Amino acid sequence: MSTALGLRPPDQVMRLARMGAMHGHRLSFLRVMLRRMFAGGWRFDRPIWRIDAKGVGVATYRLRGPERCYTLVAFGHALPDEDRSDRVIAEAWDATFTLVDGDVTDADLDRLAQAVPLQEAARVSDRELVLSRANRSVRLFSHVIDRLAAGRQPDTEELSHIGYLMRTTAVYGAAKFGTSDRQTWSARPEFAGAFQPEMMTVWLIRAFSIDLVEHMARCRSDRAVRLSLPLRRRLGIGNATGLGMAPFLINHPALLHSWMLARETAFARVRARPLMASSERAEMEELVAKARQEAAEWSVDDPRQQALIEGLRHDLARLADQLPTPETRYPWQELWTWAERTLGLEAQERLVSLLIDLGGADVDDLAETMSADESAPARIDGQMTVETLRRQIERNYAWALATDFDDPDATARLWYVSEDKSEPRLAERAEAPREPYELPLAPGRDAAAANRALLDWPEEATVAAFLLACPEHRHSLRRAQLVARLAYAEIRDNTVAADMLPLDMLRCKLALFGASRFDPRSDRWLRITLFRDCPGPEELVQGQVPRETAAALA
Repeated sequence: MSTALGLRPPDQVMRLARMGAMHGHRLSFLRVMLRRMFAGGWRFDRPIWRIDAKGVGVATYRLRGPERCYTLVAFGHALPDEDRSDRVIAEAWDATFTLVDGDVTDADLDRLAQAVPLQEAARVSDRELVLSRANRSVRLFSHVIDRLAAGRQPDTEELSHIGYLMRTTAVYGAAKFGTSDRQTWSARPEFAGAFQPEMMTVWLIRAFSIDLVEHMARCRSDRAVRLSLPLRRRLGIGNATGLGMAPFLINHPALLHSWMLARETAFARVRARPLMASSERAEMEELVAKARQEAAEWSVDDPRQQALIEGLRHDLARLADQLPTPETRYPWQELWTWAERTLGLEAQERLVSLLIDLGGADVDDLAETMSADESAPARIDGQMTVETLRRQIERNYAWALATDFDDPDATARLWYVSEDKSEPRLAERAEAPREPYELPLAPGRDAAAANRALLDWPEEATVAAFLLACPEHRHSLRRAQLVARLAYAEIRDNTVAADMLPLDMLRCKLALFGASRFDPRSDRWLRITLFRDCPGPEELVQGQVPRETAAALA
């Protein structure tokens, strides 16, 4: 399909403020996974449920596909309220999980019971794809049990406000802590794209959280009822995410490019439609109405984000009045042109997601492109001339070359790895002497330094000759050559500046996952919700998606 109107330039798309305004859409990883499960004839069951009245024990959740099956093993634990924490350094949780490749035996359960509850302190086997843990949202968890045990449904407003019964604090995969290496399963059709085993795991954890409150309510009272199906779909699974995820986008430039290119291509395809199909106006009205409802229910304590949400609500109301008519030529491009002139970044990027959703099946093929092989570093072209390399740096790092890195505010922060958890951390450069431990997570600063060094070399000199004399710039030149080929590989902002918000990087990646209800708890960590308003795996039994949840898969 033509994208004649072209992609948005990386200098616009890859700025942190805009990346930090992204929303989930049709190509988000969890929605890709859901469509694949329902379209592929997958089936679900729960072979084991050995959970007591306090929520302690073991359960298994199994997904069977055309060629293989996967089993989530869930362990429930007794956790005192004072030990419940969202922090990654916690050592105890309400529940711990692993996703196993295939069925599990009693011997597997015995082995996993010794390792999974320890999380990072243990090692699982290469049959395990994902390792995770979660804590209860105590207020809503207790409220739902109380109501169900009394034979009543929970308060809808309370349930919608919090949105989840449990929240995960880590979801590990790709060979971490002994889990299976990505190379062993990446070619499987069900895992095409990005983070599909992790999305499968979180989806099943969500089902466990709902089953658990229903079970505990039944143990308390013979009058207990099940959670109604609309409320089951309404609940998501929470997640607490901090700085450890932020550098991922910097450390995986080829992967970031594939994600953003797919998104921008989908957006361009819809804008390139010359005429509106007969049903498109009604579809867009429905999408905007749903977005307005989500914005109305989205409320946070963080004053900066709350102000952005209020602006989003105002802008979405204006958007609803601005939808093009069926006679309009290039209707969605016209709407986007108006939005760029009129709306704030939150609403602009919400409109991008809505238009991708409107793209429907015409954009679904792009989900298969959202991966990249980064197992080997990009090869440096040593025969390239200094002149050619400098032109590439000037074109792709213009924003960095215009930055005065002698200004203390331009290098006020540095990234390093914490000794206790081996996780990325952010420090104020002036407050502690951590330069010996600094991670190479300031590509703009480093590209500018390399460019200054190149100025002293003849234009016809080769990159190989330059690196023999100046090997400290090897990582920057490798990256500059990569970015020249992959337009969306680089964040085009200073990642060590005094005013840099790590939340912008977190928000970008989590939106690509399909997260919603972004709730900053500081400038360095936030809570989100996954799989809100989505069907659960138990609905695979019927082999069809109820009409009212079809929008989550569409």
